[in-house]
Amino acid sequence: MDERKGVEGRNAARDKPMLPDSSAQPTHAAWQNGGDGLLSAQLTHAALADCAVLIVAAGTGEFEAGISKSGQTREHALLAYTLGVKQLIVGVNKMDSTEPPYSQKRYNEIVKEVSSYVKKIGFNPASVAFVPISGWHGDNMLEPSKNMNWFKGWSIERREGCANGVTLLEALDSILPPSRPTNKPLRLPLQDVYKIGGIGTVPVGRVETGVLKPGMVVTFAPANLTTEVKSVEMHHEALQEALPGDNVGFNVKNVSIKDIRRGNVAGESKNDPPVEASAFTAQVIILNHPGQINAGYSPVVDCHTAHISCKFAELKEKIDRRSGKKLEDNPKFVKSGDAAIVDMVPGKPMCVESFSQYPPLGRFAVRDMRQTVAVGVIKGVEKKFVAGGKVTKSAQKAQRSK
Repeated sequence: MDERKGVEGRNAARDKPMLPDSSAQPTHAAWQNGGDGLLSAQLTHAALADCAVLIVAAGTGEFEAGISKSGQTREHALLAYTLGVKQLIVGVNKMDSTEPPYSQKRYNEIVKEVSSYVKKIGFNPASVAFVPISGWHGDNMLEPSKNMNWFKGWSIERREGCANGVTLLEALDSILPPSRPTNKPLRLPLQDVYKIGGIGTVPVGRVETGVLKPGMVVTFAPANLTTEVKSVEMHHEALQEALPGDNVGFNVKNVSIKDIRRGNVAGESKNDPPVEASAFTAQVIILNHPGQINAGYSPVVDCHTAHISCKFAELKEKIDRRSGKKLEDNPKFVKSGDAAIVDMVPGKPMCVESFSQYPPLGRFAVRDMRQTVAVGVIKGVEKKFVAGGKVTKSAQKAQRSK
């Protein structure tokens, strides 16, 4: 779980690699709360998480503001689902500030409203743990609260087995570690790149598919740079191999911190290495746009850890958002509620993949006007193969010795 210290310390902590929680499960959770200023970081953390913890405020007026059409509660739940987080815990916070305090009626109202919305997004409410809490007073955080004797606990139903408990910690312990695709080629989107004294350049990110090992020769896209991995660490411990789900730092030789950046993707150079995308075709659902979207629209696309302006080059088809059936060829525009097949062109070099091959690199959110206006799934990628990319001396040496 990401151990950020709350909103006050967010600038220092929000982009650090996620830290393990102290509970039993080796999973990662992204806390979803706060204002617009946190959304960029939350997109990254959501893309790294196995479970989202959605914190909603129970105070009078606060919940209503969050669940409104432009509210953050809706935004965060939607982002989590879009970015592939399929497990959700809802903490109904500030129960001490309801009227009257610790009101069962208020809690039930909120559960009903949030259940309805998360169901529309795609979550199954029966598999969501709802926990009434007070973060300030500690109610139902680690131990059952004496202020809410009416709460008999949460229970969730899922194919992998049911679970139940009372506290938020117990809900976190019920998170299922997802299966990890180790047999696929390596894909590791970079969350950040650090320069560490005495070590050198250290990219940081989560292994999405495949395996990362010391001695492996990797290619970064769209930087088109190939080098050798000298060492791999997780939580300050050296690893012989990093598996999908591991948030790691790895040392690369002969690479400047200016050569690679957040949003680049690392892959094994000899096993379907990542390549820059010159264009891609996506199925896009327009969620919340005040007007019409025409060809030429250029919002920001958040895909894995990349945040790049992309142009809607061509609106190819309008489709039924549930069945996928074609409704209209070459629509002149799309609007809120519509789904479409769109050809998209990145405004700057970008690496994405088709959802069918590499799901974590094939889903995205479209952001404009400080909100998510659409979500999408990539159907196909036009790759830009460029000869003559930089190959470091350490990579050349490693390749000769193999």
